[in-house]
Amino acid sequence: MRALPARRIATSALCATFLLGIAAPVAVAADHDPAPGARAAAVPAAVVPAAAVPAAAVQAPVPEADALLAQTAALADVAGVLKPVTDLLTAALKADSGKLPAADATKLGDAVKEAITKATASAPAAPQTPAAPQTPPAKAPTEPKAPAEVNSPAEPKIPADPPSILPALPGAPAPAAAGPVAAPDLRADALKALQGSVDSLVEAAVAGDATALGTAAKQVVTGLVDFVAAVAVGGALPAPNLPGLPEQPSDVPAQSGSGG
Repeated sequence: MRALPARRIATSALCATFLLGIAAPVAVAADHDPAPGARAAAVPAAVVPAAAVPAAAVQAPVPEADALLAQTAALADVAGVLKPVTDLLTAALKADSGKLPAADATKLGDAVKEAITKATASAPAAPQTPAAPQTPPAKAPTEPKAPAEVNSPAEPKIPADPPSILPALPGAPAPAAAGPVAAPDLRADALKALQGSVDSLVEAAVAGDATALGTAAKQVVTGLVDFVAAVAVGGALPAPNLPGLPEQPSDVPAQSGSGG
């Protein structure tokens, strides 16, 4: 077998060396190539499509939140008044002959007064209704002036307009006052009446007058019912909608026995 020429051998060795020089860095880079996730993370944020970023969730407000908060506050006021009043009633009705020590009656009565004062202060402003428009007073018709004659003395002039303020006719209603008129505040009236009946109850409990205590207790219970009704119909609370709820009769007979 004839030996290859030295020139061909040298050329083959040079090509092999060149190929090894190119392939070696590529192989090393392949061994140290980061994970596909890392390559994706290395992509600048500017090249990421905007549609791929989820939009932040928008928080919607609670529907009718202001009205519900007003109703919740009204219920809290009702509860704040009911508790001290019922505590006073329970203590007075369970006492021997309806007589309470003066210190206990005063303490319970002061708790009721504080609750009523707080409920009165937190009440919304009473709505106002516009006053009826005033009717301007009618003016009497004016009489025409008589034409003056030539070379005749001037006749006295008749006043063109009568006095602007006419005397009021007997029995005529007084004119309505200008400006808005405040509507009746049922809530304030109920709280005021409740405070009066509570004062009577405390006085009867200190004196030990069972008859007066029984009368005052009935007035207090009625005052509580009036206060709850005033809050309910005053626009703060919705009307009851319990299925089968009968209408409350005007006169409810007293039930014998309270079970305790």
